[in-house]
Amino acid sequence: MKLRSIVVLLLGGILAAHASAEADDTPAAPAGELLRCTFAASNVYPGTTRDYTVYVPAQYDGRTPACVHVHQDGMQYGGPTVFDRLIHQGRMPVTIGVFVNPGRVPAARDGAVDRVNRSYEYDTLTGDYARFLLDELLPDVERQKATDGRPLRLSKSGNDRAIAGHSSGGICSFTAAWERPDGFSRVFSSIGSFTGLRGGHAYATLVRKTEPKPVRVFLQEGRNDLSNYAGDWWLANEMLERSLTFAGYEVRHAWGDGGHDAKQAIEVFPDAVAWLWEGWPKPVGRGAGSPQLREILHPDEPWRLVGEGYRFTEGPAVNRTGDVFFNDVGAGRTYRITPDRKAEVWLEDSRRGDGQAFAPDGRLVAASAADEALLAWGDDRRSATIVQGWRGNDLVVSVTGDIYVTEPGWDGTKPSRIHHVSPAGVDTVVDTGLRFANGLCLSPDQTTLFVADSRSRWVWSYTLRGDGGLTNKQRFIQLHVPDNADDSGADGMRCDRDGRLWVATRMGIQVCDQQGRVTCIIPTPNGRVSNLCFGGAEFDTLIATCGDKVYARRVLARGAPSFLPPVTPHTPR
Repeated sequence: MKLRSIVVLLLGGILAAHASAEADDTPAAPAGELLRCTFAASNVYPGTTRDYTVYVPAQYDGRTPACVHVHQDGMQYGGPTVFDRLIHQGRMPVTIGVFVNPGRVPAARDGAVDRVNRSYEYDTLTGDYARFLLDELLPDVERQKATDGRPLRLSKSGNDRAIAGHSSGGICSFTAAWERPDGFSRVFSSIGSFTGLRGGHAYATLVRKTEPKPVRVFLQEGRNDLSNYAGDWWLANEMLERSLTFAGYEVRHAWGDGGHDAKQAIEVFPDAVAWLWEGWPKPVGRGAGSPQLREILHPDEPWRLVGEGYRFTEGPAVNRTGDVFFNDVGAGRTYRITPDRKAEVWLEDSRRGDGQAFAPDGRLVAASAADEALLAWGDDRRSATIVQGWRGNDLVVSVTGDIYVTEPGWDGTKPSRIHHVSPAGVDTVVDTGLRFANGLCLSPDQTTLFVADSRSRWVWSYTLRGDGGLTNKQRFIQLHVPDNADDSGADGMRCDRDGRLWVATRMGIQVCDQQGRVTCIIPTPNGRVSNLCFGGAEFDTLIATCGDKVYARRVLARGAPSFLPPVTPHTPR
């Protein structure tokens, strides 16, 4: 054993000497230059000032837009030297580095303490910091010039942008890419604070539920990292890595025995950066997502734009042939989506139609804000008044012709009410007490009514009585709420034939199982959604009204329009 050890040591020494000789023969990597800058004109973070350093590689020609690496907490891990070497070796594209410090608000008087914005900017789970980088800081970088006069031109593609950070800067980097994958697609996080400092522990769940995004992630963490009032850093990073793997993300990690320091990060940073850029310019891939997502989404069917330029879209409703109609509430028009997914005007004057649904007799029943009435529109585009005297919001019509309508209490002084309008036109208030009753729909077997309370995180469940009344009221579904909101903003809802409830919320479309658990979150392309329905001949095209735009995508689930006979879904699992 002694002889074998000596041979191994000698061989190792020879190989090391050979490698050193080869390194000595390799031309040194040309060094980039560093520009010191200050930014103090933020509208996202008013009153803040911060320093940042721009790294301009020697290979940058001043004409071709460069890739971008944004690093939080300023200069770390010997970034410029690492980039010099990786770019020279061809393991990283020509990349301009931006090493930015967190903002601070200078004290109002001498001797007072500045307001330090680091945790607010870095640990908050919103798109604010990404917006700050994309809309304010990077444009400021492009206003700078290299010392030889070369203008700084940055690529606008998220596939050409990486972002990195340490501790709170780590979760900040992940959040920026999570919120804006169109802006950043490659993430390096060292000892990231995915804990309860400001809600970062939620990522381990959200990553599993949310439709995967085109983001590649490298995580570094040590077993002796912090464990304090906010959580356990080691376990939090391990849980996030397992969630990313579960959802099919491109993820790698480096686990060690270190603490809350940069020792291991400095060691792994060069190879981690090289891996983040591996395969470039091929776009970063998307994971397949959870089994629940794979049950309802086609892997090759993205969102497609149906129309845009509207004031505010609402009320998507499908008829028996699968045609979908929606309202531009602000313009007072109703549109029909053609078979080739184009929107054409169906009503020039919808009487400011809002929520709407087709009845079993084929008429389109709509809540009219202009007339404060329920109107039924026929194929001849003429309307008949069903009830009048109050302004409804959303509605559903059962196979028996019973109509349920929410009246939110628009001015905030009146209580929210749920109306039942019988086939004979008798209007009865069947529930009150929700903060802002909004979207509603029937279960596929038409025994349960679901009602969204927009100003809470709840969807309420009611059992339908034979006389049209409601009973067994309970908060049935707890929705996810974004970090920058006080409520879910839950709006329109639809059920599919398997009993899932699809809910339009601030976080996208949240899909719930029959037991009331949110299993999937499907973001929309513009981050907005007010309502949805299932269109097409097989009711398998998801239509989403999203502010000034309307989108569509084919899905594997099939809708259960309430004008059709009830469908009994499988027993809840």
